[in-house]
Amino acid sequence: MEANKNWYNLETPEVLASLNSKPDGLSQEEAQRRLTQCGPNELTGRERISPWAIFFEQFKNFLIIILLVAVALSAIMGEVADAIVIFAIVLFAAGLGFVQEYRAERAMEALKRMAAPTASVLRDGKEVEIPARELVPGDILLLRTGDKIPADARLIEAVNLKADEASLTGESVPVEKTANVLDGEVSVGERKNMVFAGTAAVYGRGTAVVTATGMATEFGKIATMLQEVEKEQTPLQINLDQLGKWIAIGALALCFILAGIGVLRGHEILEMLIWGVSLAVAAVPEALPAVVTISLALGVQRMVRRHALIRKLPAVETLGCTTFICSDKTGTLTQDQMTVRRIYADGKLIDVAGVGYEPKGEFHFSGKALNPEEDSALQRLLQIGSLCNDTSLASVNGIWGIKGDPTEGALVVTAAKASLWQEKLQSQFPRIHEIPFSSETKRMTTVHQTPQGKIVYSKGAPEIILSSCSHIYQNRQEAKLTDDDKNKILSISHEMAGDALRVLGVAYRRLPDTENVPETIEQDMVFVGLAGMIDPPREEIKQAVRLCNQAGIKSVMITGDHKLTAVAIAKELGILKEGMALSGAEIDSLSNEEFEALVEKIEVYARVSPVHKLRVVEALAQKGHVVAMTGDGVNDAPALKKADIGVAMGITGTDVTKEAADMVLTDDNFASIVAAVEEGRGIFNNIKKYLVYLLSCNLGEILLMATAILFGPLLGLPAGVIPLIAIQILYVNLATDGLPAIALSVDQPDPDIMRHKPRPRRQTIFLAPVLRYLTWAGVWTALVALAVFLWAWNSGKDHLEAQSMCFVTLILVQFFNAFNCRSLEHSLFKIGPFANRWLLLAIGWECIMLSLVVYLPILQGPFNTYPLTLADWLIAILSASTIFIVAEVYKLINSWLRPKGVVAASTG
Repeated sequence: MEANKNWYNLETPEVLASLNSKPDGLSQEEAQRRLTQCGPNELTGRERISPWAIFFEQFKNFLIIILLVAVALSAIMGEVADAIVIFAIVLFAAGLGFVQEYRAERAMEALKRMAAPTASVLRDGKEVEIPARELVPGDILLLRTGDKIPADARLIEAVNLKADEASLTGESVPVEKTANVLDGEVSVGERKNMVFAGTAAVYGRGTAVVTATGMATEFGKIATMLQEVEKEQTPLQINLDQLGKWIAIGALALCFILAGIGVLRGHEILEMLIWGVSLAVAAVPEALPAVVTISLALGVQRMVRRHALIRKLPAVETLGCTTFICSDKTGTLTQDQMTVRRIYADGKLIDVAGVGYEPKGEFHFSGKALNPEEDSALQRLLQIGSLCNDTSLASVNGIWGIKGDPTEGALVVTAAKASLWQEKLQSQFPRIHEIPFSSETKRMTTVHQTPQGKIVYSKGAPEIILSSCSHIYQNRQEAKLTDDDKNKILSISHEMAGDALRVLGVAYRRLPDTENVPETIEQDMVFVGLAGMIDPPREEIKQAVRLCNQAGIKSVMITGDHKLTAVAIAKELGILKEGMALSGAEIDSLSNEEFEALVEKIEVYARVSPVHKLRVVEALAQKGHVVAMTGDGVNDAPALKKADIGVAMGITGTDVTKEAADMVLTDDNFASIVAAVEEGRGIFNNIKKYLVYLLSCNLGEILLMATAILFGPLLGLPAGVIPLIAIQILYVNLATDGLPAIALSVDQPDPDIMRHKPRPRRQTIFLAPVLRYLTWAGVWTALVALAVFLWAWNSGKDHLEAQSMCFVTLILVQFFNAFNCRSLEHSLFKIGPFANRWLLLAIGWECIMLSLVVYLPILQGPFNTYPLTLADWLIAILSASTIFIVAEVYKLINSWLRPKGVVAASTG
């Protein structure tokens, strides 16, 4: 079979000849032979990764490896409790990663579920229904209203056939189909003589010859792209991997060097080995996977309350550094509900308020409210639009919706806004005859019985309706239609079309009260007016786009709809300002280099295919951008999977899109993305707060012990005297790296977080301001704890008392440091020292535990503590609180160093 042939360019006999088929179908024997040759009509996936392989893949993370080594060393040294806690953290982090990746493998199953289960075909000249998987190229497919199309096929007959291709192309309106040949290269959305697997016939009937099945269909190409797209690591994952390696190498080397020096200074080898392992475990942020996971998980809960459901946790952080949001138009930026915006009747341009299918909205002329009951031309136009119509309006549980064609639905809704309810009209003026809409005639005509006799109503393309009219309804009477009238009407029609409105003309004709309806009913009609409609943008999107601009994020529209419509909607939303608008054909004419040079300037893409969407995402990624892609149709799935953050629509989105996405919007509202970006930035900030807090504390601990080991004799410390023993180091690590760190991970974001530019894609957490704070806070922590230890030793206290004071002071200075780390930019007094109640509770609890370790006799022995006096506590508290001064000085200097008027991108 010639799978790559442009079937839409061939006449029907050529198509049948190329496929070795005929109008009455294949024989059963030939179909079976082709099924063996081509394989079943179903989507095939690449070999699935086993759940065990996914689980063990989680243990390749460098930080996880460090923690596993720490578990082994702790167990060998007898620190069983510490080993159990660290191992539990490892299992928790690995289990969460497993769940995320396992769910991500399900996109192909969702795609398969969209396939049609059965198909009606001609075999041996007879109509038979077969399982859709048994379709083969060359089969003659019979299509009727409501059928799910099971394969790609070239139409050989189309009778008023319309197909809903929104899931494949993004086209918001059902596509009129034809069997006529098309000229030249045509995009998928323009192939009107083709039908495609995964779409549906919503009107009329047709006959088609199957041209592609399984993975050779347009759906199959999407499936192939889903399999080929690989996910890259998020910036946070890269940062944490680097961090783990740095800390591991540095901490292990330094700690064992210090342990060796301790042995040379007279300490026992076993004592120093345990001490070295304890210091190494304290230096390695074993709580990091847990804190990051908890931060992301709690952030996910907050996002759900703001209508954003996160499917893959790293996406939360990635949102914070998004620079481009590429959004589908239909249903995402717009209502996905056709709405009449403007009416032309009796020489007046009338604006119609309201959006969607809810029958609420006023009529306005020249800025003033217009009562439709007092305007006979408007009344007549609305009546015609509602009666010459096969679509109905209904309310289910208070939610208005239509059954049928969206364009016709818009007319029914508009009539209802004027209290012209379709059911009542149909009972008053029953339909007795009709001429259905066809792509050839571009109009629909119905005949109704009225008390005054028969009347013909017609609607369709303005130029077609106008050409059949000899009179015009104006000033409450029928007048002769002049050339000037026609020119004015066509001018108004073109003006409406220029505003991206889909325009219909309506007309009527009274018939003689005879028994038969004449064949010439669509002649000598009376023109009434025009109705212009559009799928309107969501009102809240305008504010969301403004917030994106303020946050340094560029919004881009990517749609399968017409360029004119896309440009009009983009301008109304504020997306298209000074940038460019390109069609899919224009993209195809550009080389990769030419496209990459323009991609940052393009704000609207129209008439695009899945390949184009993927190319846009890849080009932006090549330019170093972090790309979010929103969408709801199957056509969006490959680009969603390739994007750094894929955002699917929860209400209108297909299962395929949701499975491929990182995040699902439960209200289908683009504005929810902005809320998610704010949460993502806040979560990254909180993880950074935790890291700054943790590493400044750990640096303080290492500097304290290193100074005592290296310079003990210069400080007057005899051999064997050190500030802390191994169990005390582990307890400090447990007390400060646990609850206080988790409390920082749920802190409120800085008030100006959405006025910051996005972080660069590969930017590390450890920028100059962060490193300065780490250094100052770590050095000050070590100096304070060492100063208290030396004061206690030199004031006559024994080793046990001095160690106890150093132990308590070190913990307290780290508690005070936790408050400072709530913001690295703003003063503690500006953000409120007591605003984080979880931090207050965490430190309160740890203070109670510290008191028990100091005063409870059963714990004093193991932890080598001594009951401190009130004076000892005062000295420890006052000494520890001096870190406030260091932090405030740091923030002040940092504000001086930052150029005025520049908003930092590093705070994310």
